[in-house]
Amino acid sequence: MRFEQLEQFVALGQLKHFRQAAETTKISTSALTRSIQTLEDEVGYQLVKRSTRSVKLTAEGELFLDYAQNTLSALEATKKSLFQSFNGCSSEKLIIGYTTKASAIVPVSCGQFLAQYPHVKIEMQLQEQSELLRKLQLGEIDISVCSQAINSIGTDIHLPDQLILFVAKNHPLAEKSDISKQDLIDYPMYGCFSQSKQIQTMLNEAIDGLNKASSIKVGSIEQVMDGLCKSNHFAIASIEHANSVAEHSELVQLKTNKDLAHEQLIVQTSQQVSPGEHINQLLSLIEKTALSASE
Repeated sequence: MRFEQLEQFVALGQLKHFRQAAETTKISTSALTRSIQTLEDEVGYQLVKRSTRSVKLTAEGELFLDYAQNTLSALEATKKSLFQSFNGCSSEKLIIGYTTKASAIVPVSCGQFLAQYPHVKIEMQLQEQSELLRKLQLGEIDISVCSQAINSIGTDIHLPDQLILFVAKNHPLAEKSDISKQDLIDYPMYGCFSQSKQIQTMLNEAIDGLNKASSIKVGSIEQVMDGLCKSNHFAIASIEHANSVAEHSELVQLKTNKDLAHEQLIVQTSQQVSPGEHINQLLSLIEKTALSASE
């Protein structure tokens, strides 16, 4: 039994006409007749009732029609899955947004990717970082690639440049220029809420990195600043509050060791993007290209 026979039988079962089914499957009427007879011999049942005017399926033929249709559908699904696994989806389009600082990474990695997956269409968009994040959240781009400055408070505390640490002016850490996580262990922490989801995510990750997630107190910037003036806490907030901290007579921002500043590649995918072999390969190529560029 061949798949061609199943296709011919499905055509006959749907059209109920030998000549039309033969034309649809691009064989002669006599060839179709022989094919159906061979199929009946193989399954051991009469599948078709023939007359001079019409074709009708037997009860066994109706059952076999369901089997043939399901088999052919499964075959197409398997062929599509195999093609996608090795070549990507022919109708798939990926939109990749990137900032100027990532312009030496994205075009190169996309070129390497297209050499392996020529059937996937890629659109690259050069954007400001704020626009990049907006489009990613709305699902207007599939992958976002940007380079972000990471500043060091000391040798083992690295914060995105959107975040600041600050204390009261009379705090023991106020004049230190090289602060480690160990220095912060004995001091409680305040955190300031942010309306930006991205900044709030950065805050949460920084708090986890400082091992303060289980004991931190959170509030508005006013509550945090007032709390610092009355305690030995230190605080973390987004850089939008840097002016408020600088203007406060009793507070000081912890010094950043600019010599240890470096760039960190941030790659994010939209929630609408389904993970797959070709997506993972593209992300891997971006990472490898970034490492090569930094050497």
